[in-house]
Amino acid sequence: MSQQTPEYREHAYTAAVNICGTVLPMDKLPEGLREAYDSLFDELLADNTATFEEAWISLPASATKLLPKAHFHGFFIAAAWLQLSMVGQQLAEKQGDSEQELSQQDTDGIYARIAKDALRESIRKLKKARTDRRLLNSMREVIGLKA
Repeated sequence: MSQQTPEYREHAYTAAVNICGTVLPMDKLPEGLREAYDSLFDELLADNTATFEEAWISLPASATKLLPKAHFHGFFIAAAWLQLSMVGQQLAEKQGDSEQELSQQDTDGIYARIAKDALRESIRKLKKARTDRRLLNSMREVIGLKA
């Protein structure tokens, strides 16, 4: 677990909102989804299991120099938010069919799976961006950084 400064938190949050804002109307999200996003943001930013930190440290230097760490953290969180939206829609459809409530344990398991998948995908994209300038420029643009 690492402690982030308010500036780090702001950069990560801004990056995540900028990215998701290209796909979702962030200012018009239903309250329940906004709360789920905020909860997932806090959980992934806290990185209590040091999963993000370990992944960042294990990246080659050629990848970590492409984006500031806080912005990449936001990129990863945005990927998790988008996956949460897709999984949430699937769960809502299932729940509507079965009328069963999700337990906290189910929710925690979903968050863990989403986080793992989103981090893997984000790392893959950052590594690929080392040799794909268009991908790097696209990532920087959607995050809100100058290309």
